[in-house]
Amino acid sequence: MFWASYLLAALALVLAWPVPIALSRAKWPARSPFTAMVLWQAIALAGGLSMIGAMLTWGLEPLGNNLIDALRSLWGILVHREPATTLGLVHVFALSAAVLLSAHLIFTLLLTYYRIRRGRRRHRDMLSLLSSPSDTRPATLVINHPVPVAYCLPGGARSVTVLSDGLLEMLSDDELSAVLIHEKAHLAQHHHLLLWAFAAWRAALPWLPTSQLAQQSVNELIEMLADDEALRTVQPGTLIRAVAIVGTGGAAPAENLAVAEIRGTPLLGSPDEPEKIGTVHRLSRLLTPLPPLPAWQRAAVLILSGLLLAVPTTLLVAPGIV
Repeated sequence: MFWASYLLAALALVLAWPVPIALSRAKWPARSPFTAMVLWQAIALAGGLSMIGAMLTWGLEPLGNNLIDALRSLWGILVHREPATTLGLVHVFALSAAVLLSAHLIFTLLLTYYRIRRGRRRHRDMLSLLSSPSDTRPATLVINHPVPVAYCLPGGARSVTVLSDGLLEMLSDDELSAVLIHEKAHLAQHHHLLLWAFAAWRAALPWLPTSQLAQQSVNELIEMLADDEALRTVQPGTLIRAVAIVGTGGAAPAENLAVAEIRGTPLLGSPDEPEKIGTVHRLSRLLTPLPPLPAWQRAAVLILSGLLLAVPTTLLVAPGIV
């Protein structure tokens, strides 16, 4: 497993720096948001697996020629008190680092989930005081506020879409329909789970370009996916007007609600710069639509995503591969 640790470390380095930077600057994701979303998830998962795997294989290298055999030997040392003369200080350090990083990632994931759930409960309590159910639209709440606000609050069977009086006054019926379809697409496609995963990834490793760029890119991609769902029903011009009104109305986009809850962003605060840039990208994509990515290119990206996950897994478990 000696060379496997170096290969995993090299893969982790590539996925942590040049690859996310290149993908965040690429133009093709706007042509196939779903494919780009899959690739971002593969990069994040493969990067984390490679980081942990590099330290794990380095630490276990004296105990076996693959991860499974080495773990069996380690179990014998820990449980049956077998001699550990082959393990040096550097190996113990690498194993400790792998365990600590794994625990840190899992703990951050759970902590982020807890914070999101707590924030949503607090948010629902606030809505129960400040909103009223819509008379004509099921699972929709209306808040009394002049700023155009539209967002969804996930919660399984309790999921709701929240609109403001200001939005209802500014939008036509068709534009409002586009907004509602857009928000309901977020709920139907479970975009809040993606936001949770990438928010946790960034919270765990805020210094890592992968985590920062991935979160920003995923936020934009889920907006594009919801826009595409709305375009199945409404005309592009209708959606463009609705996006322009909501995106520039001074409301914090609730598509980023999970992230906003973690950061403590006010519900009706001004959008920060990345959110403004995301709205600009959405409008640009709607105003000058590009042809969809060819099927063979989408297939190639999906195959690449699968390989990104298969390579570190193979390096970890394949006996004597390197």
